[in-house]
Amino acid sequence: MPPHKTTQAIPRLARLIAMAICFALAPVPGWGQESSSAEGDRSDRTIVVGGDHYHPPYEFLDEDGQPAGYNVELTRAIAEVMGIDVRIELGRWGDMRERLESGEIDALQGMSYSEARAEQFDFAPPHAIVHQSIFARRSDPVVDVEGLRGKEVIVQRGDIMHDYLIEHDVEARVITVDTHADALRALASGQHDYAMVANLPALYLSRELGLTNIVPIAKPFSLRYGYAVQKGDSNLLAQFSEGLAILKNTGRHQAIYDKWLGPLESSDGIPWKKIGQVGAAVSGVLLLILGGIVVWNRMLKRQVASRTEELRLHQQQLIQADKMTSLGILVSGVAHEINNPSSLLLLNLPVLRDAYADAQPILEEHYRVHGDFTLGGLAYSRMRDEIPLMLDEMLDGTQRIKRIVGDLKDFARQGNTDLGETLDLNDVVITAVRLVDNSIRKATCRFETHYGANLPPLKGNAQRIEQVVINLVLNACQALESMDQGIILTTRYDHARGRVILEIRDQGKGIDPESINLLTDPFFTTRRECGGTGLGLSVSAGIVREHHGSLEFDSRPGEGTTVTLALPVSAEPTPDGRSLRPASS
Repeated sequence: MPPHKTTQAIPRLARLIAMAICFALAPVPGWGQESSSAEGDRSDRTIVVGGDHYHPPYEFLDEDGQPAGYNVELTRAIAEVMGIDVRIELGRWGDMRERLESGEIDALQGMSYSEARAEQFDFAPPHAIVHQSIFARRSDPVVDVEGLRGKEVIVQRGDIMHDYLIEHDVEARVITVDTHADALRALASGQHDYAMVANLPALYLSRELGLTNIVPIAKPFSLRYGYAVQKGDSNLLAQFSEGLAILKNTGRHQAIYDKWLGPLESSDGIPWKKIGQVGAAVSGVLLLILGGIVVWNRMLKRQVASRTEELRLHQQQLIQADKMTSLGILVSGVAHEINNPSSLLLLNLPVLRDAYADAQPILEEHYRVHGDFTLGGLAYSRMRDEIPLMLDEMLDGTQRIKRIVGDLKDFARQGNTDLGETLDLNDVVITAVRLVDNSIRKATCRFETHYGANLPPLKGNAQRIEQVVINLVLNACQALESMDQGIILTTRYDHARGRVILEIRDQGKGIDPESINLLTDPFFTTRRECGGTGLGLSVSAGIVREHHGSLEFDSRPGEGTTVTLALPVSAEPTPDGRSLRPASS
């Protein structure tokens, strides 16, 4: 090539490389920014949020005609934390749905999710799970959805059950009304055969309206319930999704949920309080008659107190499980969204690195002949060393994102794996140790194993338990501060508890008391600066719960850590006819 053509081509090629690098780093539309200017900036105007005017306790107009209920309080809380201005308008559900379709309002604060609706609207992560029930008069026969064929079924116009009966051609005669209350009144008065309505609002309205002759006979559906916006309105959807995530992480969402929905959910069970009051009254009468039963009465009180404590702990476990389910749904969606831009980076960055490597001889020749020049706004003498490092660092960072996404997917994965496999804990542990042998050799020269003899077989999923053992061994390796510190791995059978035990003890730096109870919390890690995501032990704890086992940690700073994994021995017989649980000696 003639010299003057080379001189003209060099700056042009340099500009192309700089533009390509900027393109690779540019955020993908739909992730953290508006996908089109048509959505506009909503920060300078009021967002109109619609809902049902008579759907307690979720949303309704109070005695003063003002919006109230769980959805209303949640919307106002999101507006507060996001710094946006909202106006809540409640009306007939069918009308409000049509107003969202036409763009007269910006969002609905409570809509049940379905695949058909997802083609027309975009949904934020759910803020509640709504159970749909079939209601009938007390004397009428109990049926499921299939039993509705040929029957007259009352539904709210535009409601999810209205959509379901039409989409699935249940062959029932559909009777539409404006509200859940209209449906329940009609059913209670003897009109038509059944009503398909949301369970909590129906129970609330039945109590308020005194409709004592109707009862729920089936709960065929549990549906995700949350904010809906027009299709493609990603900016507004992101604001509601982010605000909801903030409320969940701060505990404010749970407080709103408990305030409006908690009392109704708990009232669906056994009325322990009333039973206790009746028992106390009876005990008082007996005390007046027979003073000799004082001791018995005190024993009874202790038993009631113990039972009350058990119920309280059980309620806390249910609340925690609901939080983890919501978090799992949120995490699953986040992981899916992150995959798209990270995949684009993983695809383009190696190409850019190769392109720069091909262009570098030409750039070096130009530098040698003509001296220093500008590339990407900086001197080439500096950029020739920086660009390869920048590309390598970006590629490493993107690969780390990919690993984090993998951990997020493991954390959000539902426990639907096959747990019916017969397995030997020793075999699972030996396989796991073999897989991480290289990491063990790099961490310590003192690794000991003591495998218990004749361990009873377990029921579960060998691959999932193997994943737990690998996580625990790698954590032990990472806790060591020198090659002289050791790891001791032991398996044994605990006859008293009927459990097979795996114990992993390391001589590492240990864990401070403030952190020991947080080890299995999602995203908690003491190694974030070393690349830890805080999901390994969360995933492991979830797997252990699936197998009805336990995971316990005992540690003190400077004295190492002992992790104890206990898995229950099944009493089911093996194919050769012997029990999986050995007889007690």
